[in-house]
Amino acid sequence: MKIGVVSDTHAKSLPAQMLEDFKGVDLILHAGDICSAQDFEQLKSVAEVKAVYGNMDGADMRQILPRSQVIQCGKFSIGLFHGEGAPATLMERVKAEFKDKKVDAIVFGHSHHPMNEVIDGILFFNPGSPNDKSFAPFCSYGILELDDTIKGKIIKVK
Repeated sequence: MKIGVVSDTHAKSLPAQMLEDFKGVDLILHAGDICSAQDFEQLKSVAEVKAVYGNMDGADMRQILPRSQVIQCGKFSIGLFHGEGAPATLMERVKAEFKDKKVDAIVFGHSHHPMNEVIDGILFFNPGSPNDKSFAPFCSYGILELDDTIKGKIIKVK
């Protein structure tokens, strides 16, 4: 299974490179701060989308999206959450959101800073932002590949 992963699109134009890379994925995960129903619909025209709202999403997105969710993908459980608060405490908040749930991976956003790291047997994956370099050295998105394990790949927008 192949999953496209994006976060923090903030109602800005979605990169053609990302949309092209997401063609043929089985699922797209959006980790919040979509800020535009139009962008959400554009992603849904590429593949099925599971998403959560972020701190910058308005009432329209909060009415249709959960704060967090656990998605079953074959034998794997993936936690999806935007994140919140200061960068120094982001990981604590992300871990706390799923402390009572068994997950194999946690996809999150908020910081715009990409992360692809296994901690205590759980993959923590932040795709960064594909169109906003605030707080990050480059724009990026990600791909998760699920077979015997979950592997993440961060892709820089050119």
